[in-house]
Amino acid sequence: MNYGDFYYPLPANEPVLTYAPGTPEKAALKNAIKELKAQKIDVPMYIGGEEVRTDKTSAIRPPHDHKHSLGVYHNGDANHVKRAINAALRVRDKWAAMSWENRANIFLKAADLIAGKYRAYMNATTMLGQSKNAYQAEIDSACELIDFLRFNVHYLSDIYRQQPISSAGVNNRMEYRPLEGFVFALTPFNFTAIGGNLPTSPAMCGNVVVWKCSNAQVYSAQMFMRILKEAGLPDGVINLVFVSGPVMGEVCLHHPDFAGLHFTGSTAVFNSMWETIGKNTGLYKSYPRIVGETGGKDFVMVHRSADVDAVVTALARGAFEYQGQKCSAASRAYLPSNLAAEIKSKLKMEIATMKMGTVEDFTNFINAVIDEKSFDKLAGYLKDVRKRNSGARIIIGGKCDKTEGYFIEPTVIETTDPKYVTMCEELFGPILTIYVYDENKYEETLKLVDTTSPYSLTGSIMAHDRFAIDAAVNKLRNAAGNFYINDKPTGAVVGQQPFGGARASGTNDKAGSMLNLYRWLSARTIKETFVSPTDYRYPFMKEK
Repeated sequence: MNYGDFYYPLPANEPVLTYAPGTPEKAALKNAIKELKAQKIDVPMYIGGEEVRTDKTSAIRPPHDHKHSLGVYHNGDANHVKRAINAALRVRDKWAAMSWENRANIFLKAADLIAGKYRAYMNATTMLGQSKNAYQAEIDSACELIDFLRFNVHYLSDIYRQQPISSAGVNNRMEYRPLEGFVFALTPFNFTAIGGNLPTSPAMCGNVVVWKCSNAQVYSAQMFMRILKEAGLPDGVINLVFVSGPVMGEVCLHHPDFAGLHFTGSTAVFNSMWETIGKNTGLYKSYPRIVGETGGKDFVMVHRSADVDAVVTALARGAFEYQGQKCSAASRAYLPSNLAAEIKSKLKMEIATMKMGTVEDFTNFINAVIDEKSFDKLAGYLKDVRKRNSGARIIIGGKCDKTEGYFIEPTVIETTDPKYVTMCEELFGPILTIYVYDENKYEETLKLVDTTSPYSLTGSIMAHDRFAIDAAVNKLRNAAGNFYINDKPTGAVVGQQPFGGARASGTNDKAGSMLNLYRWLSARTIKETFVSPTDYRYPFMKEK
């Protein structure tokens, strides 16, 4: 029974703490890091109300200090996935029937727990497990995750209020049901907030979820799962399992109750899953909802009227924050011939000031890439650049060392070939490729930007000339789902810049907006007639 219309107003974005010298948050974070490094954690899978452990474990190691073990997590198999699906389906009806205010308040409590009691621990697990510096962890595992939880409650509250009109003698209403079955959430290593949002946004809508996080994000994922449980999330609503991707997909995508996929990861994996779902549509009770944010080859287009210092800062931050391991990271830049030399010179000076090392040293701007596989792939690209006649040369950085951690220097490649491989392929590392174009061929270069990459995630235009900005906005309309004017192409904020792209970058369902939540709801229209007709005849049938 409903006893009121419980509405949740628009929240404010969570303030970003500075971690400046002498601040309490800096002391708390350093203490949390020290505490976590001194212990060895044993991470189970969470299936229904059980903490499931197996005889097969994997070590959790900081990418910047891969000889150190933070603990282990327990690997599962296909049977654990089946158990997770069954646990989810057992609680589905009860969870879907729970009143909106009781569902909402679980996630609002989780947001408050992260904002206060667990802020240092969410950030510390992200720093240690994913090699993020204090600021990158703060904007991700604290602020963005809190914002996802609070803003999604508000957006869903707004959706529930959207009702059809009614005519005389009739009442029309709309129900927003959860999907019939379970949602499979598959999340990446690079953002703790994405790892939290992909399972919770469907769950908030009344769905039950089976969640597989990246193996490289287990450390922060388990912390968030513990917070959800403390916030009152019922057993079985979200089930966290550590299983290989192929095994997970084989079980989930062949189950008749599979109702939706919430995904962030590579384009190749998403394409493969989409193909499997398409082939299996005859198995499912309903057509599954497929929501994915995949790769990016994000650009910075610089006009001859741009401010050089603003361009240098946009490139330095956009390309090298979190070692370029953001779907939105600036990885290709187009410099006009009149400004190119000055931009390259100043960028080189800025990069020379960037310290690289462990996250425990807060003076380090650059940390490690996520694992050895990523390191080897990136080192391979740099090796290819050094070959004769490659069409490109390394002008800044380029050194790699995995002795203690997976460290790759911030690197700038210059190419004379606008279709050189590092201008086209997603690298996911601290490597920026620049191409210098004739300042008088701006329009032609805009077309080049639009056609070079299959992706369409983020991009930016740096210019003072308003006609140049207008041309870029129009000609690059389909080249980026998030477009920035005189700024770096990273740093989308929930409620301010809903995030997502099209083309090979995904379904553009805009995480952090109402658009995403609609995908986890199935509407039912109900018409009630107060006084029912008792004669089939209409007035037009009479002649007199």
